[in-house]
Amino acid sequence: MTATVMYLPALPVRRTFERRELLPLSPNRLWKIERGVARSLTCNSEGDAIALGYWGDGDLVGQPLSNLPLNIECLTAVEAIEVPAHHWDRFLECIILCCQQNEELLNIVRVQPALLQLWQFLRYLSCKFGREVEQGRAIDFWLTHQQISEALGTTRVTVTRLLKQLEREGKIARDRHRFIVTANS
Repeated sequence: MTATVMYLPALPVRRTFERRELLPLSPNRLWKIERGVARSLTCNSEGDAIALGYWGDGDLVGQPLSNLPLNIECLTAVEAIEVPAHHWDRFLECIILCCQQNEELLNIVRVQPALLQLWQFLRYLSCKFGREVEQGRAIDFWLTHQQISEALGTTRVTVTRLLKQLEREGKIARDRHRFIVTANS
């Protein structure tokens, strides 16, 4: 009589990361974000940070989805599930969504003038990560002027000036370090 060995699928590895912490990267692992917000970054030849994407609940991130040297920084506390390479086929829908979001951000970065580019970027973030508030849609994580400039390829000073203009025009409001895309815009 021989014993039958039963192989159970490995349970997914779920980890929690703190704000500003980097997700560990590997050529054979992706992370599925269950809760929180992260951004993917690379650097240009001068060493300046370039934001490549903003990721949240349900998004798949990791080095295998990029040909660039990459960091993934948590903008809030993040809970993520490790997805090993042999399970990637189960996440085709998430991978397609990642490609679509990259194209959407690339389109925003090419918009001119810079004021319209910033406005579209804030609207994108409010749709993806926002929640309804009395004034409009609040972007539910702390977003610095420097982080915005890294996403749009401009300077922090320019972002500050343009944010003040959008605020004067009533298109955005601020609640401490959070932005609200107003309902009347």
